[in-house]
Amino acid sequence: MAITARFISSAPALSDCPRSDRVEVALAGRSNVGKSSLLNAITGVKGLARTSKTPGRTRSINFFDAAGRLTLVDLPGFGYAKMGRTDAARITKLLFDYLAKRENLAALVILIDGRRGPEEEEIALAEAVRGRGLEVIVVATKWDKLRNSQRGAAFRSFEPIGVEPMPCSAVDGEGIEALRRRLVELARQQPIHADDQG
Repeated sequence: MAITARFISSAPALSDCPRSDRVEVALAGRSNVGKSSLLNAITGVKGLARTSKTPGRTRSINFFDAAGRLTLVDLPGFGYAKMGRTDAARITKLLFDYLAKRENLAALVILIDGRRGPEEEEIALAEAVRGRGLEVIVVATKWDKLRNSQRGAAFRSFEPIGVEPMPCSAVDGEGIEALRRRLVELARQQPIHADDQG
């Protein structure tokens, strides 16, 4: 099952986000977690989200129409050491403003490298979204890089975030179909009227 998708717009500020009556599912994660690769794998559209060998390229909120029923939102990556303080502070504010204020938001998909587990930033993101009563989906990326003997301990390392992770790999496709099904389920939620947007 594929999710056909197309780019809608890019928003450098919350006020630039498009008005819409569709629910939104946002994807967040560290700059080198493989977010763009996973988004491309979920939709089956090669090059939909630009991948780069240089982490931290995404500085705006990017919106993608998914099958006309759901909007996938690619949030800026965080935690990249080479980013200047001013840029890092702006991106952090943009990220949390969107999570706190965007009425269309139905769920947050937090991508975490399966080899290291969640850290303070990911736990804070999960708490911010749960505080609004919204769903949190945790994806353990790059699962293909773990040996079978390492996977049990890696899975247990996610316990502090309070959500059982969905192991995924954009390389071999593990977990991608299960994640697609979760997204399709979210698309069946009641839409938000555009007039309700601030």
